[in-house]
Amino acid sequence: MNDLSRQATRLEAIGGHFDKWLLGAIITLTGLGVVMVASSSIALMSSPFYYLNRHLIFLAVGIVLAIIAMRTELKTIEQYNQVLLLGCFALLVVVFIPGLGSSVNGARRWINLGFSKFQTVEAVKVLYIVWLSSYLVRFRDEVNATWPAMLKPLGVAGALVVLLLLQPDFGSSTLLLAITAGMLVLGGVNLPRMSMPIVFGLVAMSALAIIEPYRMRRITSFWDPWADQQGDGYQLSNALMAVGRGEWTGVGLGNSVQKLYYLPEAHTDFIFSVTAEELGFLGTCLIVGLYALLAGRAFWIGMRCVEMKRHFSGYIAFGIGLWVSMQSFVSIGVNLGILPTKGLTLPLISAGGSSVLMTCVAMGLLLRVSYELDRAERRQAVRMHVAEGEEPIAAEPGRAPGASDVAAAMQDSTPRDGTPRDSSPRGTSRMQQRIEPTLGRMG
Repeated sequence: MNDLSRQATRLEAIGGHFDKWLLGAIITLTGLGVVMVASSSIALMSSPFYYLNRHLIFLAVGIVLAIIAMRTELKTIEQYNQVLLLGCFALLVVVFIPGLGSSVNGARRWINLGFSKFQTVEAVKVLYIVWLSSYLVRFRDEVNATWPAMLKPLGVAGALVVLLLLQPDFGSSTLLLAITAGMLVLGGVNLPRMSMPIVFGLVAMSALAIIEPYRMRRITSFWDPWADQQGDGYQLSNALMAVGRGEWTGVGLGNSVQKLYYLPEAHTDFIFSVTAEELGFLGTCLIVGLYALLAGRAFWIGMRCVEMKRHFSGYIAFGIGLWVSMQSFVSIGVNLGILPTKGLTLPLISAGGSSVLMTCVAMGLLLRVSYELDRAERRQAVRMHVAEGEEPIAAEPGRAPGASDVAAAMQDSTPRDGTPRDSSPRGTSRMQQRIEPTLGRMG
């Protein structure tokens, strides 16, 4: 075996680590979710732990799916991008097929699996983010330079939104459009060109909200929930009472009054209000801080991937970060009365079946991105070390170079010939010039 073959073998043996901050935020939010589901649903059924047991079952399945995602190479997933897009449309169409689709309160958003119902839009969010990430990789230059390349993902998102509005699901439609716009901007689209579709979309979605009477009632009740406290403002007024009762430290875990048949959907859409009542302002600050950490870490990982020319991984991190941050912002905003009432769950905390499963899959993908980024950085450090005529990074026998080994190699700034090592940041200057100036350039 020649030197090049041995070096390639050593590089292949180098693995990566999952981002500890990201993993810690996910585990903490999931643990808080289990506690709050147990507390908020204990009085809803004759069996006090019915919803908790159900939540734990879905969470266990979700963890298995997350582990599968964490162990799957992203390049393997990227190969099936077109199949994933077809899956998005198939999942949104199947709910209209008699016998398969299931209707709840006049909305056809679920498919009947026999043992449970699955809300297809939750899977669509994940599949669509992966497809759009692949599209931005394949057409990243054209997206910034031409109208057709920019309009194609907007057209795909528009077609998916039409199917969602037929269900109807206005909240998920708005979220999907927002994710699309955010990923295009982060992917380097020209902002002046992008402004026209954004303005058109805002006008269209506003018109749809106004012309539907029930949506308009939600908006007016959001302005003043106390005007019709027993009618359209019932949910929001009880949510605000729960938040107000919590004060600084809360009334204590399990001591919420509003969850006792006063606050509808206390274990799903309005679980944040119960949390605010029982854990107080300090508890809600902890939750908001954890979501900020999760989303911020996702964006940081995405930027590092772009700098390492791992664009597909970076765009997936951007998309999941946008999804989690926007959905949690809307859910918390609804509970606090700063946004109109919408049926969006609080990721990793709210009880649910399909939302729990697909959020776990998304977190598994995000952790996989962090693993492959760490692995790529370690391998790059070894290549740099060997290319400069130095000995391979020392490690214990039978063990791949660890974080301390790689860090020591990267901190060594003086090669053997005595010339200073270039300290300029490595990565893709092309993407830095294309993304960062684009975000600030209006012409």
